[in-house]
Amino acid sequence: MNAPMLQQALVPMTGQEYLDSLNDDREVWIYGERVRKITEHPAFRNSARMVARFYDALHDPARREVLTAPTEWGGYTHKFFQAPRTVEEQVASRDAIAESQRISYGWMGRSPDYKGSFLATLGANSAYYKGYEANALAWYRKAQERTWYINHAIMNPPVDRNKPSADTSDVFIRVVKETDAGLYISGAKVVATASALTNYTFVAHAGQIPIKDPAYAPVFIVPTGTPGVKMISRISNEQRAAVLGSPFDYPLSSRMDENDAILVLDNVFVPWENVFMHGDVEQANDFAPGSGFNARAAMHGCTRLAVKLDFIVGVLSKALKLTGTAAFHGVQSRFGEVVAWRNTMWGLSDAMAKSNIPWNGMVQPDARFGAAYRTISQVAFPMIKQIIEASVTSGLIYLPSHANDFKVPEIRGYLDRYVRGSGGVDAEGRVKVMKLLWDCIGSEFGGRSELYEINYLGSNDVTRLANLWESQGSGDMANMESLVDRCMGEYDLDGWTVPDLVNNDDVSVLKRR
Repeated sequence: MNAPMLQQALVPMTGQEYLDSLNDDREVWIYGERVRKITEHPAFRNSARMVARFYDALHDPARREVLTAPTEWGGYTHKFFQAPRTVEEQVASRDAIAESQRISYGWMGRSPDYKGSFLATLGANSAYYKGYEANALAWYRKAQERTWYINHAIMNPPVDRNKPSADTSDVFIRVVKETDAGLYISGAKVVATASALTNYTFVAHAGQIPIKDPAYAPVFIVPTGTPGVKMISRISNEQRAAVLGSPFDYPLSSRMDENDAILVLDNVFVPWENVFMHGDVEQANDFAPGSGFNARAAMHGCTRLAVKLDFIVGVLSKALKLTGTAAFHGVQSRFGEVVAWRNTMWGLSDAMAKSNIPWNGMVQPDARFGAAYRTISQVAFPMIKQIIEASVTSGLIYLPSHANDFKVPEIRGYLDRYVRGSGGVDAEGRVKVMKLLWDCIGSEFGGRSELYEINYLGSNDVTRLANLWESQGSGDMANMESLVDRCMGEYDLDGWTVPDLVNNDDVSVLKRR
């Protein structure tokens, strides 16, 4: 089953068209029941509407110039879905990412623009998909024409990782049958973030355990509503917020929960036109670096995190004023560190966007800055959380249980007196800010967000190793060692070996002996 063709115009979906596209009989499970209509279910309905805002923004005259660019097929698309040919185009695509991320305040990491990290490479790197080059070019066009919401699932379930290769398990994605029309595929992938809200899922292999059996090497796209595609969702922060709280109590959880799922494919048919790799073990193992996806994904993630930190810095600033500690020296020092992390992310985003790395007729972000971001972000977010907890302290805890508490006459007076903020801010205003900050770092939504920032771009070991490998492969390590060699070449056991420096023979006490 293909995603619905909503109209023939070569322009992105509107928000309503996106919401309508989710009604394709997709098989999503949560709390022991199958979801019958995503856009009405309390676990997904408001998160879906936040995604719809992304699509409406692409039609907003006030945002069109920043967000979109014309396509070569007569329509227009989000700028990050196109392969940039110049640094100027790459910077413009980064700016489009930032503008898109401000729609969800940086909290939806797998918004539709994220997959532009990969989709744009299909145009510049179609030759990489040996035997399936036409498919790559077709999807490069198809993705742009409607700006489809495509997610990806590239990690294997953490089962049988002690085995020598990724093809010795009965749980990993594999081809079970090949026909003239296409492939039949079974197995599972994790973590399929936001998959219940998407139109398609891109499936590939990106793990430390190599593939040896060609049957385990397919790379393909599958429509979300295809028979046999099943998504088993984790607990819903959105639904929990609706049941136990309110938008006032959980302003982020209530509408930006990118529900992660176990993606199960049970004998799913994938036609040949949706296949990018098949039977080539070496190519499948090389997908993440070879496709060109990693460098662009890092630029997107860094820009998205920079917007998110803009938001967190703003909330923290308000919270410190409300607690009356904004002028304390120690608090200001810690707050300055958070601002420094924010500036670091924008600096790395700029460095990647302004990179002039030629690549198959396009330019790409410098992988060195991408590797630095992937490492630093895993350190930064937990530290920022710790700073907030140490600075705002109990202000995050002594809060009424629900917005309804303010509507009870018997206790409203006590709340107004004892829970008000510094600087003349009333209790409702203080609690509104504190609950927002708690949802950033303390709720299950906040905890999941921290886990995402630490892990979503790969194993902590691999992200650090990537910096080393990049420095070795680019020649930077050799240049840095050469710098040291030049320094050491200027002296030996007898002193300086260069003519412009003065030896210490005339003043050395030890040499006189």
